[in-house]
Amino acid sequence: MSIERIVRIVAGFFVLISLGLGVEASPLFVSHNFLWFTAFVGANLFQSGFTNLCPLVNILKKLGFKEAGTSCAVSCG
Repeated sequence: MSIERIVRIVAGFFVLISLGLGVEASPLFVSHNFLWFTAFVGANLFQSGFTNLCPLVNILKKLGFKEAGTSCAVSCG
């Protein structure tokens, strides 16, 4: 599995869990403060789109995961 795919999976998981824990209508609700974590994940994704800096990518590279060889635009289109 490529680094890019893992980053998308982890970010999506964090957003869904933090929404579940932060939205009052959720059966998992704990506190509205979990919505700050959702905002943090979104802001990190936004800035990484411009700067290409992502802490999770650096961690995954050190753990030995490989980057994808081609982009989706090349392989899918």
